[in-house]
Amino acid sequence: MTTPIPHISNWIDGTHTTATTTSIPVLNPATEAPLATIDATSHSQITSLITTSLQTFTTSPWCRPDASTTRFTVLTTAARLLRARIPEFITLETQQTGRPIREMRAQLARVPEWLEYFGSVARVHEGRVPPFKGPVVNTLTRLPLGVVAQITPYNHPLLIATKKIAAALAAGNVVIVKPSERAPLSVLRLGELFKEAGLPDGVLQIVSGYGYETGKWLCEDPRLAKIDLTGGLGTYQAIAGAAARNLIPITAELGGKAPVCFLDVDVEVGVKAALFAAFIASGQTCVTGSRLLVHKDVYEGFKGLLETRVRALRVGDPFDGRTQIGAVISQEAVERCAKFVERAVDGGGRVLCGGKAMKVDGKGFFFEPTVIETTADSDLACNEVFGPVIALLKCESEEEIVRVANGTSFALGASVWSNDFAQAHRVAAQIEAGIVWINGHHLNDPSSPWGGFKESGVGKENGMEAYESYTKVKSTVMNYGVPPAWFDDEPEGARYG
Repeated sequence: MTTPIPHISNWIDGTHTTATTTSIPVLNPATEAPLATIDATSHSQITSLITTSLQTFTTSPWCRPDASTTRFTVLTTAARLLRARIPEFITLETQQTGRPIREMRAQLARVPEWLEYFGSVARVHEGRVPPFKGPVVNTLTRLPLGVVAQITPYNHPLLIATKKIAAALAAGNVVIVKPSERAPLSVLRLGELFKEAGLPDGVLQIVSGYGYETGKWLCEDPRLAKIDLTGGLGTYQAIAGAAARNLIPITAELGGKAPVCFLDVDVEVGVKAALFAAFIASGQTCVTGSRLLVHKDVYEGFKGLLETRVRALRVGDPFDGRTQIGAVISQEAVERCAKFVERAVDGGGRVLCGGKAMKVDGKGFFFEPTVIETTADSDLACNEVFGPVIALLKCESEEEIVRVANGTSFALGASVWSNDFAQAHRVAAQIEAGIVWINGHHLNDPSSPWGGFKESGVGKENGMEAYESYTKVKSTVMNYGVPPAWFDDEPEGARYG
């Protein structure tokens, strides 16, 4: 007897709602088997949801400025509950993303920290009293924005959703999350967890659907107070026009083409760094080290060892603890990787290893970890693959490394590897990127602002920058000595401005 595929419906007003008439299948990318179905939320349902969410914002104690203790308690309780359930979330993330379970164990163990951090910020964040001239006291207080929309991606479903949700809830907003239809299951499970933690019904709404439909309808509603998006430039462009017309601010973490700059570095350490930067999540991160910029002094030894190590990477079943490289998210992702390889070869690039689609036990969306020797102006070196296809570039000097690193329209992340302290800082200071690591990559913390420049986005996740972006500042000016004497015949002490 075949086990029925479960349907996971939207989480609205504290419960899973009745399933929509149209559903969307969620596949395991490593096996191509269906995991569940989810709702395809309609335009009218989105409109109704925002109406009820606005009512919640105006009536819920959660959204009052004096609710900081409640927010701290709920968010830190949610962290404790999530930490206790990490094993089940690890299984779910591995199933829906196809990423190796060894990655999921490491990444998800830290996710509760975002709830703890932003819960603590909610409790201790202070207003300000700026130095207003004269006998005047000026207090600045931060208030929640209102109903905010969050669009989250498939590559780090739980981590990125938690980062955004924690900051927005800590500030007292009502949050509507639309996770990627390719990997929504862990995010949908957060609804019950937050309810158990004490979050009032209706403060966190989670809706499913295609991005080009449900996501677009959500972001086009003029009643939103903010949009927070992680995705591609095309997704941002699809919603930015409506947001601008409606005066809705956007935080957008978009694509990347992170350079990994190897200068005065031990070759073995450098190659290990390259593997980590390039192939975590099968290259499906916005800060994937997808351009390896290697100084000529270490290039030949680096290239040889890199090829050997990449050929030895174990591609396989994500639930096998020995697997190092899992699946990409879909057949479309496989085809995109193959097209990049084809164009690179046509443009004179040399495939050192990999370059082909593959199956594991005859199934799944897999692509061989691939390194292609190419030039700085090639399609592969300038555009985001979002898969395990990496450009290797030989650079003649430190100056060329900096020039090539800054030579794309992306500026999210970059890393500099050097044993020379002065050189590492000198190069890092010249690189245009929102995040620059020295002798590290993929390092992240709730307190550390995360976001890029140029076409890699606007605004920041993490840290005080994220929390404050979910607030509006109210200025209260208290006069205790400036007389309202402007229209007296002989005004004394009158002040304008």
